[in-house]
Parts: sequence; structure tokens; C-alpha cells
Amino acid sequence: MTASVDAALDRLKRQDAAVPAPDATLTIAEMAERTGVSAHTLRYYERIGLLSVARDTAGYRIYTAADYARVVFLNRMRMAGMSIRDLQRYVALVAEGESTEPERLRMMLAHRDAVRAQIKELAFALDTIEFK
Repeated sequence: MTASVDAALDRLKRQDAAVPAPDATLTIAEMAERTGVSAHTLRYYERIGLLSVARDTAGYRIYTAADYARVVFLNRMRMAGMSIRDLQRYVALVAEGESTEPERLRMMLAHRDAVRAQIKELAFALDTIEFK
């Protein structure tokens, strides 16, 4: 495996091992360390509406276990090629409640199909590389 693939797999393993307790809170630095998502990206996600993070009395961000789960989800969807625009739509649908579950499911199924098609194309390309 290449170094970048190894690094991505290591990051995923760290994310799974670093899930905070349900009542725990994290600072932005702790969230960045545990998820492998930079503080800059976390602030960007907040600015564009993908995250809504509480603040303490001093104005510092307080990330919850639910925020952690959202960041891990966003990170994995980005790894799978989902666009920021689609993620914004998905998050907006989540905020609207249970009535949007069918539309969210359609989005996930369509993206799953696109990822499967890409995997097939990449497997074909890999076969060619290995042949050469």
C-alpha cells in the first residue's frame, strides 16, 4: 500500500478508537487531534453550516460526542467523493427532521451507486496497471 493509503487507514482507526464519552466535551484542538480534521476545516464546516457548535462562556467552541459523530461522517463522505453542496443538502435535511428520511436515503443510495461505479472503474484501471 502507498503511504497515503496507510495514513488514511490509520486516521480511520484513530477515529473509531477516539470516540468521546456521551457526556464529554472536546476543544477544537482535541477534536482536530481525534478526527484528523484540521481546526481550519472544522471552522470552515461551521461557517458553511455543516456543523453547529456550542460555545462556552469565554466563547470557545465546545464539541460534543454528537459533533464528533457528525465530523467523522462528514470526513468519510468527503473521502467517498461527496461534494460539499450535497453534504450541505444532507445536513439541512437532517435538521428538518424525520420526514426527510426518504430523501436522505435516496441521496445515500445514489452516492453509494456512484462510489461502486468508481470502484469498478478503478479496479479496471488497476488491472491494466498490474498487467503492464
